[in-house]
Amino acid sequence: MSKQDELRQSKNLALAFFVGAASLFVLTLVLPQNWWTGLLRAFSEAAMVGALADWFAVRALFKPVPIPIVSRHTNIIPKNKARIADNLALFVREKFLDTESIVGLIRRHDPVQKVADWLALPANTELLGGYLVRAGSWMLDFIDDERVQGFISRAVHGMVRSVDLSKSAGQVLGSLTRGGRHQELLDEGIRQLARLLANPETQDTIANGIVEWLKEEYAFIERMLPSELIGRKGADIAVRLASGILSKVAADPAHPLRRRFDDYVAEFIERLKHDQDFLAKAEDIKRYLLEDATMNAYLRSLWDELKAWLKRDLDSGDSSLRKRIVAMGAWVGKVLVEDPQLRQSLHENLESAARGVAPEFAGFLTRHIADTVKHWDDDEMSQQIELNIGKDLQYIRINGTIVGGMIGVLLYLLSQLPALMG
Repeated sequence: MSKQDELRQSKNLALAFFVGAASLFVLTLVLPQNWWTGLLRAFSEAAMVGALADWFAVRALFKPVPIPIVSRHTNIIPKNKARIADNLALFVREKFLDTESIVGLIRRHDPVQKVADWLALPANTELLGGYLVRAGSWMLDFIDDERVQGFISRAVHGMVRSVDLSKSAGQVLGSLTRGGRHQELLDEGIRQLARLLANPETQDTIANGIVEWLKEEYAFIERMLPSELIGRKGADIAVRLASGILSKVAADPAHPLRRRFDDYVAEFIERLKHDQDFLAKAEDIKRYLLEDATMNAYLRSLWDELKAWLKRDLDSGDSSLRKRIVAMGAWVGKVLVEDPQLRQSLHENLESAARGVAPEFAGFLTRHIADTVKHWDDDEMSQQIELNIGKDLQYIRINGTIVGGMIGVLLYLLSQLPALMG
């Protein structure tokens, strides 16, 4: 049964009680007048008064009642729609969306633990994998739309045009080198170079290079000298000399070579930011990326191949991506279950995020509720409220009929009390 039918049925029932009271009143007018007739008349009169009074009260909530003086206090809900909207929104905000309520909700339900327990079940990770695979497949279909591709292309081109590659590279390098962090890169380079010099193959290459140099530059003398011995000794001297320099640079944070490296890096960063040659080269790169037909065709072909592979994999029953997602979900669940400190950290961060987001979210939802209710049509709003609570309001009419009749009986008995006592 629909809400409309239930409301109509309850209205008819309330009306039936009123008609019953009215019929009883009419009946008392034709019956022989005695004490019992008076009792029934008192009951029916008071029951009709109660029924009519409660009918007026219920009716006045939703519709105007054209009765002089009191009519201005009818049609209450439509007249006060704006105030109802604001108060409803405020009630929801204060009782459900305030920061402490949301934080309390998080503490009571511990969503991190629930996620961990949920992911710990293989069936759930399989379910998650299925959802994400379907979402990924849908996204690929969405991107295939020519209008979407056109939008993405325009957005990417606009982003590339707006980026100053040279200055951006300079700023990135500036951030990476702030606080002397580029010296760590130099230290790593020194370690790798020292390891390379210590490699026998490297030393053999240097020795062979010295021998080849002697043969090319001093062929006559090379025939009279032990060139291989000279090559090995020369390589040994070169390696020891280079290793010694590298060791000194590595051990001395204030070594002159380090300062020269600092100066070179700083100069290079400034050139990236301000040198016109670098700026021009960056613009050439941007134009090449945006306008070169071969490059764009190549990039499109790469994307088409990647998209086709993703589509085939996602649509297959044995999707490797799905397996990876399932495995990752299981791993995350296992880690969360086994690591209480991680769960506690996530819980604390979730609470912190809720405290930060709750006021703004509550404000947005409050405005949304208030604005939505205010834009409702008056009649539609009354109908919706009446459909949802009108059935219960009709029982107020029924109870008013019954209670009114009982009060009428009580008053009648009180009025007859002196005669009964006499």
